Amino acid sequence: MSEEKKDVKEEKLSLREVLGINRRIFGICAKARPGFFVLRFTVRILEALSPYVTLYCSARFLDELTAARRPEILTRWVLLILGLTAVFRIAGSLLKRMEDAQTATESYWINWIYGKKALELDFAQADDARCSDQLTQILQTSNYGGRGIWQFTYMLPALAGILFKVAGGIALSVSLFTLPVKPEYQGLPLLKAGLGLAVGGILAVLILSPLLAAKRVKAELATTEAGRSGNRFYFFFGFQIFTEEKRALDIRMYRQDLYALEMMEKGNSWGLHGVFQKLQKGLAGVIGGITAGLSQCMMGCIYLYVCLKAWYGAFGVGSVTQYVGALLSLAGGISELLSMGAQMRGNTVFLKQVLEYLDIPNEMYQGSLTVEKRSDRQYGVEFKDVSFRYPGSREYALRHVNMRFNVGEKLAVVGQNGSGKTTFIKLLCRLYDPTEGEILLNGINIRKYDYQEYMSIFSVVFQDFQLLDAPLGENIAAGLSCDEDRAVECLEKAGLGEWYRTKADKGLKTWLCQRENADKGIQVSGGEGQKLAIARSLYRDAPFLVLDEPTAALDPLSEYEVYTRLNEIVEDKTAIYISHRLSSCRFCDEIAVFHEGQVIEKGSHEGLLSQGGKYAELWNAQARYYQQ
Repeated sequence: MSEEKKDVKEEKLSLREVLGINRRIFGICAKARPGFFVLRFTVRILEALSPYVTLYCSARFLDELTAARRPEILTRWVLLILGLTAVFRIAGSLLKRMEDAQTATESYWINWIYGKKALELDFAQADDARCSDQLTQILQTSNYGGRGIWQFTYMLPALAGILFKVAGGIALSVSLFTLPVKPEYQGLPLLKAGLGLAVGGILAVLILSPLLAAKRVKAELATTEAGRSGNRFYFFFGFQIFTEEKRALDIRMYRQDLYALEMMEKGNSWGLHGVFQKLQKGLAGVIGGITAGLSQCMMGCIYLYVCLKAWYGAFGVGSVTQYVGALLSLAGGISELLSMGAQMRGNTVFLKQVLEYLDIPNEMYQGSLTVEKRSDRQYGVEFKDVSFRYPGSREYALRHVNMRFNVGEKLAVVGQNGSGKTTFIKLLCRLYDPTEGEILLNGINIRKYDYQEYMSIFSVVFQDFQLLDAPLGENIAAGLSCDEDRAVECLEKAGLGEWYRTKADKGLKTWLCQRENADKGIQVSGGEGQKLAIARSLYRDAPFLVLDEPTAALDPLSEYEVYTRLNEIVEDKTAIYISHRLSSCRFCDEIAVFHEGQVIEKGSHEGLLSQGGKYAELWNAQARYYQQ
């Protein structure tokens, strides 16, 4: 048994903890979606009370029909029944439609709770595998059985409805036990036996049903890990492997479809021989049968006692329907209440995991100084004896880096894999803070600047950039609002002018990608996508432009085109390039060579070649293949 599975199965929370956790989750959800719970509470309460209204009025109508039969009274009850039924159904239908509309967006705002937290996390935490695993486990648990916030949003309003159901049942059934039979029948053993059977049947359901429900919930909790892994397995082998475009070649060449079918037959936990079918055939099925049997026995006992009291003159035929309906609903409501308590207690284990994720504290100082908005873009950045190691690591990724940027110049950052290039960029953009030393902007430690303002002076094209499944203009602007002239200018600078005129048939409204709009979206090649990412970085118009392997997906001619137009692209920005293609470094003013976390060389292309050091070694290694 995995450690996580053991925790889910065995963790026990006190009633105080359960109430506290659910109260906090309610506050988080109510803040994310004001009015959602009000609507859902109203619908559940209306559904709980409307049957009692009809039941009470129908009972009075039958009493009148079997007794005095006064036409005006019968007419009054008929009109009241019809009117109340119409009101409840119209109100219920309108509210249910409103609830359905809210439910359609429920997955969005629940996921936004997690997404908002992910965005608020320090990048160091978001980049930590342990933190991302926490969120993955929460989402997989939700996908498996809706456990966590999703289940909570249904359980809490349902609980309110059940409480009103119980209250209504008590209100309509209490007179059953207070109304006397005719004097000559009082004290009959048969009446006492009927009362004992009715009370005994209700108690049996109230006591045994929650115990059985708790056992079932416990058994279902034990399948949580199987459900998570089963969902991943089923999604991949049942859908993803057949539908992902990038797998189309491999699946045909190696007949991976046959492998997937065999895996689905052999290892699918949701299949006929999987753990969930076994649960339904075993414990869950037995518990369901016992619970249904208990309910039927209780119904028989209630019918017996109500009929005996009616037979011996306590009330009329109409009240028989009222008491039978009310008692059955009351017993069912109490059983549901206790069962819901067991389910909410079980779900609280997962809500606790949600709160543990949402409560991850941010440790990075956010700063408060305003970044000076300079029209001349004269920003000076200096690394002063900067060293850094990633959280949990004993090895330094950077050691004693000292560097000052000359504003408006183009700097190339080169080195072998693992030499510290990407770490250097992460520190520059303040995705991480240095372990030792400091980074200065215009002579001030960057930690003192407002975090978001500081990041706004950088435009970055990451190596694993992502395009939006959205119109071209929104991709360039990274938002709904787009300056069309500026966007087209950025496309021209990025080398996409001809592509835009010939392939973007709807201009900036041309939809990119085809996941959401297969009928009108266009696919872009790797090189086109990389140029689009460059255009997006130019649109932001930040003083610093950082390009991580900006031409990795381009052919040699396109790469040459980008670099020969570098001055036009960069203009007066300070540009920093990370590149493994050293030929691109020739277009830069200065080159910084990283090796084992340190800057070991710095200078121009010709100067570094003449030194015969690491840069020359890397250059000659690449040039040898072009000369053969």
